[in-house]
Amino acid sequence: MGVFSFLRATYDLDTLDTRFTNPSSTSYKTVIEARDDAAATKERAAKGNSKSQPSRWGTPEFYLYYLVLVLVIPYMFWVAYDASRPTDPKYMQYERLLKPGWIPGRKIDASDSQYNTFRKNIPYMAALLLLHPLLRRAYNAIVYPVKATSQGSRPTPEEADQRLNQRASFDFGFALVYLVALHGVSAAKIMLILYANYQVATALPRKYVPVASWVFNIGILFANELCRGYKFGEIAALIAAPPVQNNLIDSGSTLVSWGKWLDSYGGLMGRWEILFNITVLRLISFNLDYYWSLDRRSYSPVEKQVDPTALSERDRVSIPAQARDFSFRNYVAYAVYAPLYLTGPVITFNDFVSQQRYRSASIEWTRTLRYAVRFALCLLAMEVILHYDYVQAISKARPEWGAYTSAQLSVLSYFNLHLIWLKLLLPWRLFRLWALVDGVDPPENMVRCVSDNPSTLAFWRSWHRSFYRWSLRYIYVPLGGSSFRTKRDAARSILTYVLVFTFVALWHDIQLRLLIWGWLVVLFMLPEMAAGFVFPKSRWEGRPTAYRMLCCVGAVANIFMMMTANLVGFAVGVDGLERIIAGIFRDFSGFCFIVSASMALFVGVQIMFEIRESEARRGIHLKC
Repeated sequence: MGVFSFLRATYDLDTLDTRFTNPSSTSYKTVIEARDDAAATKERAAKGNSKSQPSRWGTPEFYLYYLVLVLVIPYMFWVAYDASRPTDPKYMQYERLLKPGWIPGRKIDASDSQYNTFRKNIPYMAALLLLHPLLRRAYNAIVYPVKATSQGSRPTPEEADQRLNQRASFDFGFALVYLVALHGVSAAKIMLILYANYQVATALPRKYVPVASWVFNIGILFANELCRGYKFGEIAALIAAPPVQNNLIDSGSTLVSWGKWLDSYGGLMGRWEILFNITVLRLISFNLDYYWSLDRRSYSPVEKQVDPTALSERDRVSIPAQARDFSFRNYVAYAVYAPLYLTGPVITFNDFVSQQRYRSASIEWTRTLRYAVRFALCLLAMEVILHYDYVQAISKARPEWGAYTSAQLSVLSYFNLHLIWLKLLLPWRLFRLWALVDGVDPPENMVRCVSDNPSTLAFWRSWHRSFYRWSLRYIYVPLGGSSFRTKRDAARSILTYVLVFTFVALWHDIQLRLLIWGWLVVLFMLPEMAAGFVFPKSRWEGRPTAYRMLCCVGAVANIFMMMTANLVGFAVGVDGLERIIAGIFRDFSGFCFIVSASMALFVGVQIMFEIRESEARRGIHLKC
């Protein structure tokens, strides 16, 4: 395979996640078996071509778009670079946020503490990515060997149970060590929360489990934030009596001193509560999967007459684990599964147990290698941008936005969102890569580049996709989903969206700006929903080009609204956005630039539409 062929395969959707190229109801084992079937491949391609538009990549219209992109994209990078040069008068305002970089003659933007921490720990995480699977192999060979008894390649149910016990026992032990290493004495606090949640699921009467699970876990989110991780010194200060004057031995101060001494042993990540939100999702998943399993104890792959070694992803999620699988050991192994503990992606308990029992057919070393190369290229892109475009440092230095031109304000805002996307993508992909190397295939979190999202609704299907799928299963569907057939259904559906995004906002962080962000997202979804009813695709079947142009105009408006919401929630806040907008529209040149930017976005959206048509011609329909 040549270099270009390898890169093309690296950036194929199938490398990112096999869930994107195959229906969730189809086992990937059957996909592997059909690879050498030329007739099946042609049939799938013909089926995709019958429902999609002819390719436009080689048309005069798209050659014009290529010309625009060749001019606009380098110009955008130049604008950001020009605003970041040391010769710029405003450079001194944010120079303190830069550090020496590895590219000669350039400093690196180190203003984002989240990415800076991740960057410093990459060597240690890479070492752990290799060490953890090796330790598992040694454990499997020495401590918990499993002998194969079946003659064929398909394991027996007994062998599958042994594999589950083998993996779960290792994951449970490693989880305890991992917690202590990361959080020190605070590991006891985490285990106490996990035990309490386990009791909520297994000890309460069944009818109380859903409500109690939500109340407990949302309460934990608020308590963790308000109590700042329950520091022992602060707890001791509350328990201890006020100091007594002229008392030679003050038991209260001694207790507080002991508490502070314990707090000093906080491990590598003393503030454990910051990243505990992702664990809360797994706790809710365990409780509700257990709750739903109580009505379906006899429901199994055998009952569905499917091969348990070749379950589709839908079956792995929907078929409940066996009653004995909901043990405390398996629960801790799942909740604190090392590769996914800190940042995810999120995988349901049913899916996790199924993959512990039977290795997923989608895990192939060639695909994992390409996925690793793709991660490395994303990391390189992030590093290069941070060395040449200091957009985050500029925004964090609280600049006078009026000192920048309209073009600079727009491009700085746009690049800021891209860097937020990259700083989230990198840890998600690194930890997913770790899970793949370890033999677990969790969902991919980022489907599209942040610049490849013309739809507000579709954007939330592709951004943090595992959380989106989790929200569907545990919030959106139980609340009734959405329907706009009547005014009453429409009102209920809007309320459902508000509740979902309120939880999403509070889950990210308990801050007003994130609540505003969540409500803005719902508000900005409404115009797209309304446009879908006013301009249904069925009425434009005879005029596909006109419909495409109409959708493109709406998509440009969508992009501006999505940028607005995300700048408020994750970058500059409401006040910062107001100053940026005022700076852009302070004179006529700002209006001219917005018109030019809208035309450039129009071209970009046309490319986005054609990318999706190209996927449809291959039989791929991502709905995002």
